[in-house]
Amino acid sequence: EVQLVESGGGSVQPGGSLRLSCVASGFTVGNHWMSWARQTPGKGLEWVSSTIPGGDYKDYGDSVKGRFTVSRDDAKNTIYLQMNGLNNEDTGVYYCVKGGPTTWQNGARGQGTQVTVSS
Repeated sequence: EVQLVESGGGSVQPGGSLRLSCVASGFTVGNHWMSWARQTPGKGLEWVSSTIPGGDYKDYGDSVKGRFTVSRDDAKNTIYLQMNGLNNEDTGVYYCVKGGPTTWQNGARGQGTQVTVSS
């Protein structure tokens, strides 16, 4: 059974940073594209970032490019999302997704972790 468990969310002031983690089970992260997506107030589910197996290629949505960094530790079956320069528009629930930039919408995802950016 595929399971994805996110952690690391919380409340932070604008300009702050958070690091999200996602531990996977039931499959080998190293063999799959993995992504992060988020549900923000007033918007639908939005793609944030994807990383290819091996991690050499990474892609980001325009709204987070230059501020967020996706990484993976295949030995730990875990992916991460380092978020810097957070702003109010980044507030939402962040999901780890099994899938890439063209398949994430139908991929298995975790329960999500809440990120709140507020002064």
